[in-house]
Amino acid sequence: MAKAQKQEKSMEAALWEAANKLRGNVEPAEYKHVVLSLIFLKYASDRFEERKQELINEGKGAYVDITEFYTQKSIFYIPETSRWSYIMSQAKQPDIALKIDTALYNIEQKNKTLKGALPDNYYSRLGLDVSKLSSLLDELNKIELTKDKEQDVMGRVYEYFLSNFALQEGKGKGEFYTPKCIVNLIAEMIEPFKGTIYDPCCGSGGMFVQSMKFVQSHNGNTREIAVYGQEATSTTMKLAKMNLAIRGINSDLGEIAVSTFTNDQHKDKKFDYIMANPPFNQKSWREENELTDDPRWDGYPVPPTSNANYGWILHIEYEPSAAEGKPVYFDDLYLFAKNRYFDSVQVFLTSHNEAYYRDSKNPIEKVPVTGWVDLCDYKKGGGYLDDKTGLYGI
Repeated sequence: MAKAQKQEKSMEAALWEAANKLRGNVEPAEYKHVVLSLIFLKYASDRFEERKQELINEGKGAYVDITEFYTQKSIFYIPETSRWSYIMSQAKQPDIALKIDTALYNIEQKNKTLKGALPDNYYSRLGLDVSKLSSLLDELNKIELTKDKEQDVMGRVYEYFLSNFALQEGKGKGEFYTPKCIVNLIAEMIEPFKGTIYDPCCGSGGMFVQSMKFVQSHNGNTREIAVYGQEATSTTMKLAKMNLAIRGINSDLGEIAVSTFTNDQHKDKKFDYIMANPPFNQKSWREENELTDDPRWDGYPVPPTSNANYGWILHIEYEPSAAEGKPVYFDDLYLFAKNRYFDSVQVFLTSHNEAYYRDSKNPIEKVPVTGWVDLCDYKKGGGYLDDKTGLYGI
């Protein structure tokens, strides 16, 4: 009998069907966590299988089970019972949840860069009916994940679920994921070709992924770049580690998931570039009497508890660095940038998915900037702190 052909679907169509399989069984806020680890498992396995076939085609079939022949290409070695083909062959079995958990555990044990990134016994504890989990696997099996080599797969999946279900979580998607166009803008501004990059609120790590793509597109060497980040939410930090590790990106996201404001994991390090998309208009980010004497605010008004925007700017300005570049994007409102060409820190207004950038030495015509601030001018006197936006203005 001829082998049945796998029906391929667009990623969005398959993800929508995946969400349908979870409705009524899992809270909408949990959809992304259920799907993402499975997407990771399939993506890692697909890349492994591609590399395995490549070795066979090169006459190196004797080496297909040697880990180093995969890691040298930034590809994980996947144990046999962790491969997607094995998971699909067991999809209808009553212990499929345990088999998925075991597969993820074995991959993490085999690949040190994934330490702490993958969920622990998540699917067994989820309690999802076997038929539902099996149907979910069938839907994800229809997605071609490695066809587009330039695609940030994990970021794209995360963005999809946040775009469709973020409102049910009460959070904006920009808190987790920065759109590619914004990352590209920031990368074009500071050109991070070599050195260290820092993001104090790195979310799912998409900023780093797209930055590496920028370097590659300009024939740069990504091995000359190391990334440092921090994330307050444990599940999001795990995703970031997963996202970076699967691409072979050298990273340090700190020891624990914690707020950069209260426990800076990298306060003694110096960075060549700082780029971030902080959670916009974050409220109640500190207690009324907390962090009032923090050295990061020295010489400036203490950022209001009602809005963390100003606090993010001051944190990044205070962070010791080589001052190569410090761009920060505030979703649809403010773009903050500093690099070696500036004498000061500037904030620019943006709107409707368009960002505008200029500096005093190289003005760009028709830049619809309606306001900007110079933090250095504050110490000279004048200006005010806007309680609504949490930003300093003149």
